[in-house]
Amino acid sequence: MATFTHDSTYPHPREEVFAWHERPGAFTRLSAPGQIRAGAEPAVGLQPGTRQTFSLLVPGTLGKVGPTWVAEHTAYEVGERFEDVMVRGPLKSWRHRHLFSDTATGDTLIRDHVDYELPLGLPDVVARLVEPQLRGSFGFRERQLRDDLDFHARHREPKVIAVSGATGLVGRQLVALLGGGGHDVRRMVRGKSLGDRDIRWSPEDSDGLDPEALRDVDIVVHLAGEPIGKRFTAHHKARVFDSRVRSTDLLARALATLSSDGRERALVVASAAGYYGADRGDEVLTEVSAPGDDFLALVCQAWEAAADPARAAGVRVVHVRTGYVQSAGGGQLALQLPLFQAGLGGRLGDGQQWMPWITVDDLVRLYGHVALTPGLSGPVNAAAPSPVRAGEYAATLARVLRRPSLLPVPSVGPAVLLGAEGARELALAGQRMDASRAVEWGVEFRQPELAGGLRHVLALA
Repeated sequence: MATFTHDSTYPHPREEVFAWHERPGAFTRLSAPGQIRAGAEPAVGLQPGTRQTFSLLVPGTLGKVGPTWVAEHTAYEVGERFEDVMVRGPLKSWRHRHLFSDTATGDTLIRDHVDYELPLGLPDVVARLVEPQLRGSFGFRERQLRDDLDFHARHREPKVIAVSGATGLVGRQLVALLGGGGHDVRRMVRGKSLGDRDIRWSPEDSDGLDPEALRDVDIVVHLAGEPIGKRFTAHHKARVFDSRVRSTDLLARALATLSSDGRERALVVASAAGYYGADRGDEVLTEVSAPGDDFLALVCQAWEAAADPARAAGVRVVHVRTGYVQSAGGGQLALQLPLFQAGLGGRLGDGQQWMPWITVDDLVRLYGHVALTPGLSGPVNAAAPSPVRAGEYAATLARVLRRPSLLPVPSVGPAVLLGAEGARELALAGQRMDASRAVEWGVEFRQPELAGGLRHVLALA
């Protein structure tokens, strides 16, 4: 039997910290993407007998699902403790006690105490790898909880928020963040409903949304759209364009229809760094910089313009121009990670292009902040305050992983997968985006530097 203990403190009342763990989204927020894929969370929180099912992901395999883990809650005292044990999973046994207490200074102390047994016959060299993984996972949990509690302390007024693209890389985390703050979050779904509070819509149809479904909604966050990272055929480009422009127009017209009831509403719509074009050299790009003229730049311009009906009706509209989202659970980093972990990674192209990166957790808190803060409107660059060139990015990722970075990827590599146009506008694109407006708007970047941001999203000790 082995034991692992992790102590962490939070400058928030114990009842608030404990209550956060009982809300929907807590397990998702505490689970490092790329390591764990969580199933549905128990409807009654931490009560004894409830179970949480999740899958362990195989490292370096782009999300390949490994063993299933089923944890059952076995003990519960409000504000004091809760406990879970593994009833099915890859270990011989696992018991996790979460103990809450007050510090002498009035902060909250959480002691995570884990007793576990590894499967019989597991080599000692493998067993010795478990504790560093636990330190990384629990360090990730501590940062997530501290940052989310600080965020919720700044945004206490509960809102009704509808989110499209709620099961995607960003949407899943945003729904969990907002749920953890006590907001009433409604997922916008096209197929089978996930719950009785979901909103059904058909974004590809001009009449695919009943405005009345949004009557009691304060904020709509629109993240849905055809994934861009495919070969740039005429068919794919049409789907990328139509899925963004038509759906945004549908939401904007629905909100405009409701505007006569006097309710203050907001529409927060995803946009992208591609607004500025694929290659602006060393130009520092602010929200007032001229747009580009290539395909993705035209998509972003039409995408943002599609919100005009809502804007004209007095709805507060924000466009989040997002850079390269850093997450081990998907996107550009997850695609590169297996190569870098094998020691075969390197810069893309000549490495001189600027990469406007942002961690997924800073991004979802940015979305939450602009959604919940009255008065903010217009475009905002969603990129960390410290953009880097592609060469520096590759060298930093390799250093964080303790691997070499010796094999540059020639430009022809991305072109094989994405086509020449796709490679130029995605893999080899460069935008030196400025984060000043986000900072002026009160956005707090908890991972402003690349090395720390990568260590966070990779849950490294």
